[in-house]
Amino acid sequence: MPSEAVRYMYLLVLFDLPVTTRAERRDAALFRRFLQGDGYDRVQLSVYARICRGRDAVETHSRRLSENLPPSGCVRLLQETEQQYGRMKILVGKRRRQERIAVEQLLLF
Repeated sequence: MPSEAVRYMYLLVLFDLPVTTRAERRDAALFRRFLQGDGYDRVQLSVYARICRGRDAVETHSRRLSENLPPSGCVRLLQETEQQYGRMKILVGKRRRQERIAVEQLLLF
């Protein structure tokens, strides 16, 4: 990004996939493995998050996600700035270890 500062964005993937048949369970497992392999961290059972450096990275990972969707179910993608994600309130429980590490790494930049 030439003249403007780099803006970190979070991508949140929220999904609800059917798992009643063996094929559906396989598709759901493949999708979860794709998310983990592509740098997403699990926030909750069917919610994964990934940080991206700039709009180009957001577009790249959005495209990769679209190319690896399961054949059925519901998958949603939500973009948030680093500040918006940081303002998330946790009502019960606490941040997962991986979330704390990601925040600490950003502070180093």
